Amino acid sequence: MSARGVLYVHSAQPALCPHIEWAVAGVLGVPVDLTWTPQPAAPGHVRAQAEWEARQGTAAAITSSLMGWQRIRFEVTEDASPGADGSRHAYTPSLGAFTAVIGATGDILVPEDRLRSAMLMARQGRVVLEEELDRLLGKQWDAELESFRYAGEGAPVRWLHAAV
Repeated sequence: MSARGVLYVHSAQPALCPHIEWAVAGVLGVPVDLTWTPQPAAPGHVRAQAEWEARQGTAAAITSSLMGWQRIRFEVTEDASPGADGSRHAYTPSLGAFTAVIGATGDILVPEDRLRSAMLMARQGRVVLEEELDRLLGKQWDAELESFRYAGEGAPVRWLHAAV
């Protein structure tokens, strides 16, 4: 099955750009040439955005390939497709990785076992339930990435298609 999504590199040092393109190309199986623009939220850094079309699970594969470049901030989304929920992956150097299942309507879907675990830990006094739910919804990642997202408004978008 084919899936579609978007890669947002919110900030990266210019020297990492060819390495990021190489990592994404390794997942897609085709050369990748992103359009890099200055990132006003992080002077001296650049940003890029590309829509992609490839097999289901590509967002997770792109995320795995980019997490090795620890000085970047990025998000990768994968739209829901027949037989599969969508996903959202975010990475920041200070928080690490966040992954969420995204339903067809765009909502984050938190699996039942994660909710039960959060409730149990809250009953045991190990976490504050509201804080744990915020973590499961990616609130910290959204807060850290919001200024980088806003700075990218109106940036050029490129389409990437995987080799078939």
